[in-house]
Amino acid sequence: MNFIKHGAPPYKTALIHGGPGAAGELAPLAEELRGGIGILEPLQTASSLDGQVEELRSVLESECSGPAVLAGFSWGAWLSLILAARYPALVKKLVLISSGPFEEKYAHSVSERRFARLSAAGRAEAGELLKLLEDPRASGRSGAFKRLEEILSGTDAYDPEPVKRGMAGNLIMDVDIFQKVWKDAAEFRRGGGLIECAARVKCPVTAIHGDYDPHPADGVRVPLNAAVKDFKFILLKECGHRPWIEKKARDKFYEILKAELSVS
Repeated sequence: MNFIKHGAPPYKTALIHGGPGAAGELAPLAEELRGGIGILEPLQTASSLDGQVEELRSVLESECSGPAVLAGFSWGAWLSLILAARYPALVKKLVLISSGPFEEKYAHSVSERRFARLSAAGRAEAGELLKLLEDPRASGRSGAFKRLEEILSGTDAYDPEPVKRGMAGNLIMDVDIFQKVWKDAAEFRRGGGLIECAARVKCPVTAIHGDYDPHPADGVRVPLNAAVKDFKFILLKECGHRPWIEKKARDKFYEILKAELSVS
């Protein structure tokens, strides 16, 4: 079963995880929100961009009561927007949390910002891990992927809360899904596919972004402001890539998110 239900039906809101290949990472958001509404948490398992779109479509059609509000995090923001462009009848509203940039010209700065925040030892370790992940025949790739995520998560956060039991969700990271889907996604953005999808989105779109997120805010705000008719951008101060773990931004993030999702 490639989804989890939180709270009671009807299920009209879905949280779309990032990665690609980071199933279960939005469980903390679902637990925070489920008191007000039923939450569907799809777990993307397909190993291609189109496969993940169709997988998500199938879950929404079978489990949601009418058009859904999709709150997509990071890669999940792109996936949600692509789905809304292809299947507009399934989506009532999009909330894009910490999205990656929608145009290639903004993309190079993400790695630059992350590596600039690392120590020399951290940069060296991250570089070795990236080399290992590039070899599909290498052993220990899953462990290397998890370790790289640990390193980069440290660069993504501004002032995070100490990690508590359950805060990270029941995270299942899959390096093969990440590499295969990300290859598709990067090519799709490079060819202008993301902006073409944005221009076809008919529902309201709200983007929430942290000012310390290494993914540049302008890479989301500028392209979508030009492409989406009903678009709102909210910048959170003193906030990194995962707003729900940030000491100074967490409460404001949930206040905004609940308002956008119409959670009482």
